[in-house]
Amino acid sequence: MTTTVTTIDLMRHGEPVGGSRYRGQIDDPLSDLGWQQMRDAALDNIPWQAIISSPLIRCSAFAEELAETNDLPIDLDARLKEIGFGVWEGMTRCQLRADDPDIIRRFFRDPIANRPQGAELLTDFQHRISASIEDVVSRYSGRHVLVVAHAGVIRAAMSYVLGSPIENMFRIKVSNAAITRLQFTSGSPASLLFHEG
Repeated sequence: MTTTVTTIDLMRHGEPVGGSRYRGQIDDPLSDLGWQQMRDAALDNIPWQAIISSPLIRCSAFAEELAETNDLPIDLDARLKEIGFGVWEGMTRCQLRADDPDIIRRFFRDPIANRPQGAELLTDFQHRISASIEDVVSRYSGRHVLVVAHAGVIRAAMSYVLGSPIENMFRIKVSNAAITRLQFTSGSPASLLFHEG
């Protein structure tokens, strides 16, 4: 029986214009620093055979540049958009704490019970991310693929592979342009090979 190994590298976008905030699905472009972060993170000897990206411009602009430069196929997958943060979208932590100093701590302690008004349900988010990852494994079986996405997407993918409760996903640190490698071997559980926090 032949064993098939599929490797997925998840890369978070670089810093967007406007800096750190609960951006969610707001479509801000990368800052100059964000472009540099992503270009620095891309390896000189590109190992990838295909690229899949969130359609949000802070991911897709770099993914398209990388695909064109290296003559790689690219697909945009709307399921890879960041989690929707509802009324928090566009807000910084300082802005949120101005009205409620404890709001962030409560959210990180229990993001299900303290979900921002109008925010996407964590279970719905995990479902769309795991479905996207399963599709990548099926469509690109035996290949090494780059997925350019968001911190929340990477957290949800790691939670899915590790079987961790989705309410713990915000405990995982994901820096700008960090890379996380997942490996899927036929007949075996998926593995987390490395994660740059």
